[in-house]
Formats: sequence, C-alpha cells, structure tokens
Amino acid sequence: MSTPAPVTLIGLGPMGQAMVRTLLAAGHPVTVWNRTPSRADALVAEGATLAGSPAEAVAASDVVVLSLTDYAAMYDVLGAASDALRGRTVVNLSSDTPGATRDAARWARDHGATLVTGGVMAPAPMVGTAEAYVYYSGPEAAFRALEPILALLGAPRYIGEDPGLAQLMYQAQLDVFLTALSGVAHAAALAQAAGVPPTQFVPEALQTLVTTPAMIGGDGAAGVEFETGVHPGHLSTATMMGATAAHVLGASEELGVDTALPGAVLSHYERALAAGHGRDNWTAIFEVIKADADERSQGRAPARQMRR
Repeated sequence: MSTPAPVTLIGLGPMGQAMVRTLLAAGHPVTVWNRTPSRADALVAEGATLAGSPAEAVAASDVVVLSLTDYAAMYDVLGAASDALRGRTVVNLSSDTPGATRDAARWARDHGATLVTGGVMAPAPMVGTAEAYVYYSGPEAAFRALEPILALLGAPRYIGEDPGLAQLMYQAQLDVFLTALSGVAHAAALAQAAGVPPTQFVPEALQTLVTTPAMIGGDGAAGVEFETGVHPGHLSTATMMGATAAHVLGASEELGVDTALPGAVLSHYERALAAGHGRDNWTAIFEVIKADADERSQGRAPARQMRR
C-alpha cells in the first residue's frame, strides 16, 4: 500500500479543524498553520505538525489546502510565502466571488503554482461524511491527481476548467440556503407578532421546506421551465402568486415586522406581471430576475440601473 501523501492545511476555523481531523484519520501527515497558533494545540496533540510560518507550512507538502475567510486572506497569508509555492497545488476552499477566484488562479500561476478551487457544501460537523460534497473547478489534471485526497472531505463534484465555476455553484447554493434561513426567521417573527411562539411555529416552517420540492415539482420541472422560457400557468400563475406575496407584505406591515424580504419577493411578481407574464406559471419570475444579466451580456446597463 502506498504511503498517504503529506498535506498542508492553512486556516484552523471549525471547517479547517474538521478537515485536518479527517485527513489525519485517513493516515495523511498534516502540517498546519494559523494566525492564532493556539488553535492548533488540540490538532497537534492528535498528530498534526504546527509550522512556524506560512512559508514553512507550504514547503512541507506538495498539496496546500486553504480554509480561510475569503480570497483576500490567501494573499495576506501566502504573499510572504510565494517563493515556496512553485510546483505546488493550492486547493482553496475559502469563499468568495467567481471573479476573485479567477484572479487568484492567475496569481497562483504567476508564482508557479496551480490553483484548484472548491466550495464545500457541508457544515464542519459533516466534513468527511457521506452527506458532504464539494464543488471543484480548475485544471482537471491537477484535480484528478488530488481526487483521492479530496474525496476524504466529501464527494468531489468536478464541474470544469474555469476556476470560477466552483465558487459560482457554491454561491448559488448559498443563495438558496441563506434565503431559506431568512424566510424561516421572517415567518417566525410574523407568527410571533400574532402571538404564536417560535418554538411552536418553526417545526411547521421546516416541514414546509421539506415538502417544497414536491410542491414545485421534484422532477425538475421548474428547471426545465427556467431553461426553455416556457411557463405553462395551469396551476399557480404569476398573478396568483403575486397576490399571495402582496398579502405576506401586507401582514408584515400590519404586525410591524421587517418588510425587506417580502417586498423583494413581491417585486419579482410585479415585474413579471408588468412584462406580460400574469397568466404564466410562477416560474416566469425567472425571466425578470435574469434580465439584468442578459442586458449586461449585451453591453447595456440594466433597466433598473438606467432609471437611477
């Protein structure tokens, strides 16, 4: 059996610590570095090696995994270690925009390193479990060489050479997740304002999240309508859903609950109706949501921006 390859991991927040423990459990020698060295104490006791500097950490392994706040932190940490990067593969699992990720790939290339980018679709306690998965993008050859190591953290989903793709998918998934969290919090505030305690309401809200796929077509029908631009309004029309959104906003106003979220939702339906989608399915809001991106791709300022 081959000896597990050394891995360096920089950034020891909860996610980084979970990754280190997962790699150690698989037998990999792991070198770690963190701005606050005391965060490594427990990991060192479990078998990790604490480097004295980022340069020392990078030099310890051909594979350098980053678990930092954002991509700016990569420059802060590795800037002084850039001479040690040549010939190494950096796997950045930090969060940022696709554009920042592409800039980082060029920076790494300029310093003789290869950047593989990733977005971890699991909280720290789920790292290394069957439920965890990670989006990756960047040079495929570099990804394939590291795939057995990366698979320890979660099921790898490689989606292409463009280094920005993994972050795009990651942020898109967080868009769904964070919006859902805000929806639950807003709905709980609305219920509480009417005298229903959150402890009573939240379990019912979570059940709504569980059943939402079935309600909107768990077979991916919404995705087909988004992609084709055909929105048959045989069940929930944009007019009907827009009226519901207006009622949610009205209830929020009556009860003194923040109106930013329901106001934003209603605006999608109002714009869809103004664009002539009143008899179409609720999925027609996709057409107005993506309109700004379409206009930018054609070199025009988005309509809302032009009105300002």
